[in-house]
Amino acid sequence: MQYWLMKSEPDEVSIDDVLAAPGHTVSWFGVRNYQARNFMRDAMRPGDGVLFYHSSCAQPGVAGLAEVASAAYPDATQFEAGGKYHDPKATPEQPRWSAVDVRALKKTRLLPLAEMRGIAALEDMLLLQKGSRLSITPVSAGQWNAIVKLLEAGAASLEGSDPRV
Repeated sequence: MQYWLMKSEPDEVSIDDVLAAPGHTVSWFGVRNYQARNFMRDAMRPGDGVLFYHSSCAQPGVAGLAEVASAAYPDATQFEAGGKYHDPKATPEQPRWSAVDVRALKKTRLLPLAEMRGIAALEDMLLLQKGSRLSITPVSAGQWNAIVKLLEAGAASLEGSDPRV
């Protein structure tokens, strides 16, 4: 099993949107970076863990846990003439871009980027490296476990708190 961090702008697709979708599953389309495409096409497998990350928003961070729900397949948006993600060089016989389905497992407390920067176990995380802008990055098992532990600790402390505060 592998682990991934997948970024989405919440005004495009948020963790809440995925949880509201049929089967809590959406197609992860529109990726137009070759390295991120290669991760989907060559390395992702159904069942892999996903940190669902809200980006390009007031407070970016991990907003939920998800899993890869399908093998990679050709991203249909590359063939939509006039569409935002159209690629005139792509053909159905030779697609250039891939998509995978992602299934939301649960919404978590927001783990902000600023908080992640202060966690020693995450210092080598690709997301935290200067200049890193990929929308999909691999996450080590140690990084995954550290983040899940932080999210669970936050949930436990929230469960015991007075909701009126």
